[in-house]
Amino acid sequence: MKEKNQNNQSEFLFKKKNYLIMLIGILLIAIGFILMAGGGSDDPTVFNEEIYNFRRIRLAPTLVLIGLAIEIYAIMAKPKK
Repeated sequence: MKEKNQNNQSEFLFKKKNYLIMLIGILLIAIGFILMAGGGSDDPTVFNEEIYNFRRIRLAPTLVLIGLAIEIYAIMAKPKK
């Protein structure tokens, strides 16, 4: 009876390596969005130059794009048999 139950158990869609790569991609995306947040001015008539700094214009979008590429790789990577 135990042998039948073991054969009927479904396997995960991805391997452990794929899930680890996905986690890394999610973390990079989250860090990118956190870096994009904040920095606005409370007064709408005052221009705040901080909105155009390196962190928001270059670093954060780059991290998000790298995270998305890692996610696509993790989904498309086929496990070795």
